Amino acid sequence: MHVGVCTIELRLPGNGSLKGKRSVIKSMLARIRHGFNISIAEVDAQDARQRAVLGVACVSTSADYVHGQLEQVVQWIETNRPDVELVDYEIEIL
Repeated sequence: MHVGVCTIELRLPGNGSLKGKRSVIKSMLARIRHGFNISIAEVDAQDARQRAVLGVACVSTSADYVHGQLEQVVQWIETNRPDVELVDYEIEIL
């Protein structure tokens, strides 16, 4: 069994309130959960208006599959969410 964990740091440059941030993040998390069948949550910077840190987890029998799924999530954010800026991400396979 292989467990993959990805930490994604985002910047939300046009956001002016926590309510607006939560709307953007909630929508994005739902789309990613549904599209990739993975676990994802906001794990840090909950009180920052223009910053979000997401934690993504995936489990499989193949380490390559896990790494590929996490890379696809990062790619999806870059491609489909022009309203957020991907600052950094880190993938770890356990």
